[in-house]
Amino acid sequence: MKVLKFGGTSVGSAERMKVVSQLINSNELINQKRIIVLSAMSGTTNTLVQICEQLYARNYPQAALIITEMELKYRKVIEELYKNEDTKEKASNLLDNQFGHIRSLAKEKEKFSNFKERILLAKGEQLSTAMFQLFLEENGIKSVLLDALEFMRIDENGEPELDFITENLKIELNKYPDNLLFITQGYICKNSFGEIDNLKRGGSDYSASLIGAAVDAEEIQIWTDIDGMHNNDPRIVDKTIPVAQLSFDEAAELAYFGAKILHPATITPAKAKNIPVRLLNTMAPHLKGTVIVGESQGADIKAVAAKDNITMINIRSTRMFLAYGFLRKLFEVFEKYKTPIDMITTSEVCVSVTIDNTTNLEAIIKELSEFSSVEVTHNMSIVCIVGDLMGEKVGYASKIFSSLAEISLKMISYGGSKNNVSILIDTRDKKATLQALNKGLFNL
Repeated sequence: MKVLKFGGTSVGSAERMKVVSQLINSNELINQKRIIVLSAMSGTTNTLVQICEQLYARNYPQAALIITEMELKYRKVIEELYKNEDTKEKASNLLDNQFGHIRSLAKEKEKFSNFKERILLAKGEQLSTAMFQLFLEENGIKSVLLDALEFMRIDENGEPELDFITENLKIELNKYPDNLLFITQGYICKNSFGEIDNLKRGGSDYSASLIGAAVDAEEIQIWTDIDGMHNNDPRIVDKTIPVAQLSFDEAAELAYFGAKILHPATITPAKAKNIPVRLLNTMAPHLKGTVIVGESQGADIKAVAAKDNITMINIRSTRMFLAYGFLRKLFEVFEKYKTPIDMITTSEVCVSVTIDNTTNLEAIIKELSEFSSVEVTHNMSIVCIVGDLMGEKVGYASKIFSSLAEISLKMISYGGSKNNVSILIDTRDKKATLQALNKGLFNL
């Protein structure tokens, strides 16, 4: 069994859907059991978010306008995707039902709620999978559309329940013992109350990994519009190259610290079952992309990634000298407000931490100020240098920091992981930093 996930750009038009159909029915795959996980068509989730924003603001005319424009886009895709008039009629009826439901959730007389928002946000994946399934049907390709809401579930903390997913996915698959091809939605799920929910933005990757772990897949493939995970950010740096192989730990570090090709949570289920994850390009399927496996491929620096919207908090107290309870007291404040810390450095009188969630920043500062002086700096970026960088292997630190000789560094973190050296910089220096590392580490 293989699990193949296709992102929004991969199913973003009628032409792209036709290409995906060819890929999943290639000679290599045609006789294998496979589950295809689809995202919403590109732009759809953003549009649904806009509709929700207008409904929360009670701007019903604008919400209605956006809904109509979205429906017209889908009507156009129907004309381009299907040849048979009967299939076009089925697809048209599908849109009638789905957009009728969307409009029923957007009624002026009824208060819009988070419950309705989550139902609306699920529409993108429900539309893309149903339309794709109809295309396969029209072309005589035997397949089954599985409803992800029947087997994907999260608990009260928003964490996936893998045992439930495994048990219920197998029940669904066993209904069709002779079928080789299954289509399902990424991103969407039900929560512990049985309500429609989701795995947050980028969650289709996570869906694919969870499904792969549930069925003990041979391989999980993530198809996007870029040929694997690159050694640097191709949106900022001119010369980048795909990394042929990464370990699970290396890929997880890169995903968490800004590599947009992969959702950070994707790695965990695959790593637990030691299932290779392959990153491939729908636009250039002949390219090898990146494979993510258990072991690192040699000691080396593999890639660089950057994470923006970071806030640095300096906590200073002369009373902390030799005070063994100080750090506990400090971390309890962040725990209380459910705010994760990305980086931390300490001295005898100062602790510096970084966060990317400032929702409760004012309350955090207020409590920290009761026993320390607090200084906050916004608009920072974490740059993460990833590879097999074990401390006993010499030369890496020199190579990294020589590359950064002209860059002002605010924090440095190393030692918590053998795969990661992180630095904190002003976001204004991000482009120069990434380019300097590209030249100094990769000679590009």
